[in-house]
Amino acid sequence: MPLIEWKDSFAVGVASVDYEHKQLIELLNQLDAVIDQTPEKDAVAAFLGEIYSRISAHFALEEKLMREQRYDQYQDHKSDHERLLDDIREIMERHEADAYYDYREALAKDLAEWFGNHFRTKDARLHRTLR
Repeated sequence: MPLIEWKDSFAVGVASVDYEHKQLIELLNQLDAVIDQTPEKDAVAAFLGEIYSRISAHFALEEKLMREQRYDQYQDHKSDHERLLDDIREIMERHEADAYYDYREALAKDLAEWFGNHFRTKDARLHRTLR
């Protein structure tokens, strides 16, 4: 069973954006599999870095579009992006420090909730506005 299941309610109605969102969720699911199969520190660290990098790139593109279009909810949307990136950095720092961290709890509960809410609300509004 995947860590985070794609739900139709996550869709924002823009095929390319929905595809990218599905890919980000799949990457999180792959991390869960890596933790299950090979909980080696370097393998987990590499996946966390990849997740951070891919999500950062996606956010940078969205934020560029918002600035170009003078999107009225830009600062709120960007702040939500920054909150998720801070959460991922915290996971990475705990992992690097060998601190106990319940990855399943953080990834499944917190990130699944974040993605679901963000896709349904902020991204859906953004992409309706930008169409």
